[in-house]
Amino acid sequence: MLDHCSISHKGGLVLWSRSFTPDAAHLASSSASPVNSLIREALIEGRTTEEKYEKDGYAVKWTFVNDLELIFVVAYQRILQLTYVNDLLAAVKSLFVKYYAPFLSTFVTSLHAISNAKAVASEVPSWNFTKAFEGWDTVFDKLLKGLEDKAAQDRKARLRAPTRSIPEEFTLPLDDQSTIPSLALDAADDEQQIARNVQALKNRLRGRGVRRGGRVGGRVETGNGRDSLPSSDSESPAKRKTKTKTKAQRKWGDEAPTETDMASLDFSSDKFGSGGAIGSHDLQALVDESSLGTRTRDGLYEVKDWEFSRDEEADNLIANALRPVADKTVTSGSLGALGSIFARLTGSKVLTEQDLKPVLEGMKQHLMRKNVAKEIADKVCEGVGESLVGKKVGGFQTTNAAVRLALSTSLTRILTPKTSTDLLLSIRTKLSSPLPSTQQRTPYSITFVGVNGVGKSTNLSKVCFWLIQNGLRVLIAACDTFRSGAVEQLRVHVRNLSMLGVNGAGDSKGRVELFERGYGKDAAGIAREAITFAKDNDFDVVLIDTAGRMQDNEPLMRALAKLVSVNNPDKIIFVGEALVGNEAVDQLTKFDRALRDFSSISGSGQGRGIDGMLVTKWDTVDDKVGAALSMTYVTGQPIIFVGCGQTYTDLRQLRVGNVVQAILSE
Repeated sequence: MLDHCSISHKGGLVLWSRSFTPDAAHLASSSASPVNSLIREALIEGRTTEEKYEKDGYAVKWTFVNDLELIFVVAYQRILQLTYVNDLLAAVKSLFVKYYAPFLSTFVTSLHAISNAKAVASEVPSWNFTKAFEGWDTVFDKLLKGLEDKAAQDRKARLRAPTRSIPEEFTLPLDDQSTIPSLALDAADDEQQIARNVQALKNRLRGRGVRRGGRVGGRVETGNGRDSLPSSDSESPAKRKTKTKTKAQRKWGDEAPTETDMASLDFSSDKFGSGGAIGSHDLQALVDESSLGTRTRDGLYEVKDWEFSRDEEADNLIANALRPVADKTVTSGSLGALGSIFARLTGSKVLTEQDLKPVLEGMKQHLMRKNVAKEIADKVCEGVGESLVGKKVGGFQTTNAAVRLALSTSLTRILTPKTSTDLLLSIRTKLSSPLPSTQQRTPYSITFVGVNGVGKSTNLSKVCFWLIQNGLRVLIAACDTFRSGAVEQLRVHVRNLSMLGVNGAGDSKGRVELFERGYGKDAAGIAREAITFAKDNDFDVVLIDTAGRMQDNEPLMRALAKLVSVNNPDKIIFVGEALVGNEAVDQLTKFDRALRDFSSISGSGQGRGIDGMLVTKWDTVDDKVGAALSMTYVTGQPIIFVGCGQTYTDLRQLRVGNVVQAILSE
């Protein structure tokens, strides 16, 4: 049965609601209720195309009436299979609008007058929804009872066991009825066939690796799979010994390498002067002066914003999208190819799904050309369509602006983070928070995760450079104990960062160090030791580098979840590429799900997911920045940084307006 049903205005006013169980009373009042969570996490962020929303054991479904700005919501326990919920929502929406359309139109008009400050306080009516919707409870009860009865009848019909009918011509005498095959015999036959197949597979596996005609367990296996007695001309023991001889070890040269040879091949030691393998004259190659960030009045170092290369056409598009709907100065010539999509909507009318279908299809193709994953492009366009169906528009410019504004608003809602992206503020807040005198301060820890080859170690070093420039002491934990050269790569980065200096004065030696335990060790244990070492030696931040792994590799994902549950890092940052489209959604979804599932099993019961993203190779995609939209849509978490080059200063932060501009541009 249902737990809750409500009808609300998009502005937040509840017009009617009904709770069906005592435990469901909190669904309408509690701030942590699934209905309120739906509004905050799905409707406000533009995720309105999901089939249902799940929270705290409840499933929530909803539908809209856009011209009257109404939201119809139904909530029920997730374990129940209520097949009539969609029909209930459609019927409730249709009947409610049919019975109370005049009242609802007056109500919405008055709300708009109040919001536009066109109504005097004395003219604002006081709405009595209980009286206005008198009789609706009876209509709703009849509708719900009819749908529940119909669902119960369908369920009984499905559960009724089918009987096997036997044709008359095959009917046996009564004394032979025991020979009629039953349903249970079919299952027994299947089990016997499976057993025969398994035995045949075992027989084949038992002879695997023996050449045709070779000896198997005292018998000789012939080419047709049959066994025969050993023949007199079988292979001699000497011949078999020759065949089983192992491969000789390959030798590189006649003699083992000397210490001098090893020293000439060792490029990791600091034997090239104080600058290490890189001389002081090469230090400028590690820093791009043109991409250096700026310092605030407080002396904090901020990385640059990523800025899309603006052109006049794109500027006009954004400006027109943000203008009021009633603005008549918009011209189709300033819209480029997108303008031709929107120009299909002309005339004064109420928009329908058929009107919007060609426009939304063109919009979806445009988003996919911008590297937005197909699944996400579908959902974004469906959300835009849902927000426009039923709206009254008049004139070409008005319709044009309405569609453009809906798309721009939807993209902005999705990309706007619901949590703070100021990582430096989070670090300083933790380091400055008061502690008991007996408790030792724990450093801020950040774990970098992702698939193979996306640039986790390189971009970890860029983040480290940014932290050093803000006067923080950083410890890099080498927890990639699998990939050859991973520890050496971080050692080179630490050496380079130690020579770059802070704020252009002096070196930063002592501000960054590497914590490593070699290869083949437990990554979770190394991270725990690194955090303890950082706590004892007054480090501010620990950056944990992990091995790359594919999102479908369950054993490796469990190992990563173990690292998370054991060390409980302050931030888990997923590192992904800007080059991928659909793959970004698959990677991020499975990483987030695996961390939540497996860390809750091995840890304290509270699963941890992805807290933010760092997108690499951003400079290779130009305006095709759809990966940012795809990643943010999947998790709802912000993109903290993007990597856009090969030097330590090539780190950028994203602004929502710049990303929207790049996506809407031609």
